[in-house]
Amino acid sequence: SVNISILIVAVVIFLLVLHHNFLGLSDFLKRELSDSNPLGLQPIDFIPAVPQRLVDERNDKEISVVIAASDERLGGAIAAMNSIYHNTRSNVVFHIVTLNDTVDHLRLWLHNSALKNMRYRILDFDPRVLEGKVQVDPQKADTLKPLTFARFYLPNLVPHAEKVIYVDDDIIVQDDIIELYNTPLKPGHAAAFSDDCDSTTNKVAVRGAGNQYNYIGFLDYKKETIRKLAMKANTCSFNPGVFVANLTEWKLQNITKQLEKWMALNVEEELYSRTLAGSITTPPLLIVFYKQHSSIDPMWNVRHLGSSAGKRYSPQFVKAAKLLHWNGHFKPWGRTASYAEVWEKWYIPDPTGKFSLIRRHSEAYEAK
Repeated sequence: SVNISILIVAVVIFLLVLHHNFLGLSDFLKRELSDSNPLGLQPIDFIPAVPQRLVDERNDKEISVVIAASDERLGGAIAAMNSIYHNTRSNVVFHIVTLNDTVDHLRLWLHNSALKNMRYRILDFDPRVLEGKVQVDPQKADTLKPLTFARFYLPNLVPHAEKVIYVDDDIIVQDDIIELYNTPLKPGHAAAFSDDCDSTTNKVAVRGAGNQYNYIGFLDYKKETIRKLAMKANTCSFNPGVFVANLTEWKLQNITKQLEKWMALNVEEELYSRTLAGSITTPPLLIVFYKQHSSIDPMWNVRHLGSSAGKRYSPQFVKAAKLLHWNGHFKPWGRTASYAEVWEKWYIPDPTGKFSLIRRHSEAYEAK
């Protein structure tokens, strides 16, 4: 009986050691998988199941929509997704890119709202991917917004999709997003944008605004590297806050690597215009997609609502717009912005109370 007891103890010890080693191997593999992803784009949350009522009501075709959600602008992303989700019968899946410290807040907001049945995937963006690619002013380090560069990494964010829509967080959609998704892209084009010079937005509100809508407003043509590209300075720029991407073509052309190349070159040579008309994400896109992009319907990116130009829109035009974009300094959740009350119709209050609207007075929106 003593021998049997010793044998049993030996077996138990062996099993414990084996279990410990298995756990160690499991942790090692997890670390390896995490480290093998150079972007740190780790899926954190995913709701794959479509409620039966949505299966019955909505189209089967999966529409991938990528949106960045920073903590200080989370209410914007929530309102944008709410407007898209409730204006489509399509099977939309949101790929929400955020930073790790925002995940809990985002998940709580989604779970306690009308978006709880929405299909989504949360991705953690690692800012370290931008090291050496973005010029950081030590005195203004907090002004760098890493998530604005998420759009450069679309194939990493949505690896299995052939086509995606990217939207900024300061938009509201008033029509079915499938129409934007079905934008035709010419052969060899990896993306479709709304051009500035000939857009409906420009004709209605900002005609004659000058070179801030041309390449010279974003790039420094005094630099030899820019001049060697032989890009005409008066070429229309485009707005990268809303676009459709063909990811098969994006990967074939290695668009992400091209964008990173120009980001790194700018750090070395300061290639962007010193009077930059817009965000620092625009210049590399303008270079890479120079005369190599298709166009989206300008009514799918009616912008400048976040600037004084937006005040020139008529209520009828705003109502007819398929997508409203509050690009500019004035966001609808903060300071005075044109037609902020249209945005507020889609805003869902923050259950934690962290995100609160700054009330303002703006012209009434007439539903005519």
